[in-house]
Amino acid sequence: MTSHTPKDPGFEALVAALQTYFDGLYHSDTERLRHVFHPQALYACASEGSLTHLGMAEYFPIVDKRPSPASRNEERADRIVSIEFAGPVTAFARVECAIGPKHFTDLLTFVHLDGRWQIISKVFHFDLRP
Repeated sequence: MTSHTPKDPGFEALVAALQTYFDGLYHSDTERLRHVFHPQALYACASEGSLTHLGMAEYFPIVDKRPSPASRNEERADRIVSIEFAGPVTAFARVECAIGPKHFTDLLTFVHLDGRWQIISKVFHFDLRP
């Protein structure tokens, strides 16, 4: 296992990728999301009792259609809970965010390819906020 610290460029680059991810979701900006998701990434959730399993070609149009949290002046709830590195090119992040009434816990697996960290899988759970 590779050890990264908050002062490590690899750690800082992953945090920057997570910020791009949060900004992409908050602004419903698929250009930002395309930069942080690998084109072959997996998107999966079972919070509603059945499996949602999408590729990026199916996921991005959903983001494009929804009103952005920014357009509704929603308070941001972005939070990095943890980051773990499995080696120099593989990492895992547990993060939280909110869109509308849904509060998400995202489990994001990253690979470092083409000089940048990219999400290769997003498996998440959501709860409805009051």
